[in-house]
Amino acid sequence: MTSTMGPGRSPLADFPGIPEEFAQKYREAGYWIDETLQEFILARCREFSERTAVIAHSARASEASSLATVTWTYAQLEEEARRAARVLADAGAVPGDRVLLQLPNTAEYMAYMCGCFLLGVVPVFTLPKHRAMDLCQFARKTDAAAHVVCQGAEDFDYLDLYRRYAGDLRAEGLVPPVLVEVGGYTGEVDADVVVVRQSPEPLADLPAPVRNRGSERLSENVAFLQLSGGTTGISKLIPRTHADYLYSVRESDRICGVDQETVMLVALPAAHNFTMSSPGILGVLHAGGSLVFAADPSPQTSFGLIERERVTMASLVPPLLQAWIASAQRRTPDLGSLELIQVGGAKLAPSVAEKVVPILGARLQQVFGMAEGLVNYTRDSDPEEVVLTTQGRPISPEDEIVILDDDDQPVASGEAGHLLTRGPYTIRGYYLEEKANLFSFTEEGYYRTGDIVRRHPDGHLEVTGRAKDQINRAGEKIAVDEIEDIALTADGVADAVVVGIADEDVGERVGLVVMPQPGANFGSDPRSYFRTYFREQGVAEFKIPERVEIRASLPMTNVGKISRRHLRTALAKDMATTRP
Repeated sequence: MTSTMGPGRSPLADFPGIPEEFAQKYREAGYWIDETLQEFILARCREFSERTAVIAHSARASEASSLATVTWTYAQLEEEARRAARVLADAGAVPGDRVLLQLPNTAEYMAYMCGCFLLGVVPVFTLPKHRAMDLCQFARKTDAAAHVVCQGAEDFDYLDLYRRYAGDLRAEGLVPPVLVEVGGYTGEVDADVVVVRQSPEPLADLPAPVRNRGSERLSENVAFLQLSGGTTGISKLIPRTHADYLYSVRESDRICGVDQETVMLVALPAAHNFTMSSPGILGVLHAGGSLVFAADPSPQTSFGLIERERVTMASLVPPLLQAWIASAQRRTPDLGSLELIQVGGAKLAPSVAEKVVPILGARLQQVFGMAEGLVNYTRDSDPEEVVLTTQGRPISPEDEIVILDDDDQPVASGEAGHLLTRGPYTIRGYYLEEKANLFSFTEEGYYRTGDIVRRHPDGHLEVTGRAKDQINRAGEKIAVDEIEDIALTADGVADAVVVGIADEDVGERVGLVVMPQPGANFGSDPRSYFRTYFREQGVAEFKIPERVEIRASLPMTNVGKISRRHLRTALAKDMATTRP
């Protein structure tokens, strides 16, 4: 195949894919169909052309407001996506290139997400809160051609962030991506920054898609790179194909009852896998429904949008649900249009689940899934007790579930164990992660999810814990190894242990226990000292420790060694029972 990559950009690297014997079975069953996301976007925009697709704030300044609200029909969404595709093409991106997409919940997110698919580039779904360390790794690993941001979003300086990591890449002899700023920034910019100060003409002639893997079927090539929760170091890249992802979207729509009358509130970060596909943004587009983007997820903002736009469906993580419940108990919001509240990202306590219907007046649906693939839902037909206490069952008959003990042996029926899975929309390997793939996938192709679950006789899964060393803060997964490794680079640190501290508001908060070297001085406020240090290292804000303790020594095992997992457990309990 003749390469059509941009100047100096490498083709997509190879990675473990679903074997042909399984792929053939998924095709024959109708799970995988021959449709790319380019075709998907164009078909829905034309089928539902006059229907409302998007209601959202725009990052582009207007005379009336610095954050104006726009309403786009499906036809207008296609036009805006073609304008975004034009911007990316003018910035040098060509089909097959990778583009870091780092936008908040604005109309521009929809334009550039869809624009990437129309142009045939591979978006990498980063989050607005990612910082220099993460972005440098993503750009390095994907050889990204462009990086799309909105300067000032969430009160952050993305131009300075770009300068930091772009400088690091140049020091390594690498070519950084071109920065594309979509908010109409009016200040000075460097030569390798493109600012969209006025809307260009839509891209009339879309380029032909290119194969980025061995399959002749374009639908079985990589559509985008999603991010893992990051259990060891910086998030890993998850390659998802058009065929596998759109299968999960179609099935999610069927199970969740999404149709043209659905009005979904997008309160969680738009780039999250949950928000994208369960059934999420793509599920609503598939059915011809409407998307209402919240600039922030607060109850005040969300309740106002629900009342004004007659929202029927919302997706939340447990801490946000608890905030909604608390706010609704103090106020009397008009939530009469709201029919369904999905909750995922972390386990929902039954005591909280039982408050959804009486306080918020909507049905509850529990969602348990992962960007790597497997998605589980409770169903409308499930008994109330099942909806309140389990995290659902898989969407596909071909989702294979195995529950094993610590020795990789099957557990007895009803016992908890390690969840492994494979199926028509679960990956067989991360992108350029040879070591992680050896650990995370079995020889038979099962993905080790890191979740501890119990399977009920009816097939529903109950999540009882996590096996991997990570912290779940409000649905964001934080690798303890990554934070410990950074802490150990600070002057005066002899050892460091990162723990998750149980918290009613966000599930877990990040705690750091430091054992200092002799004579080390972290000032009168170690938390402030390390917060500053982590920020200087380019660490995302949500990963920075919120509690820091200095201890002269750390507990040892009976053989004089530190058992990191047991140590973290002991310190987490200790920190949870003492006030900061």
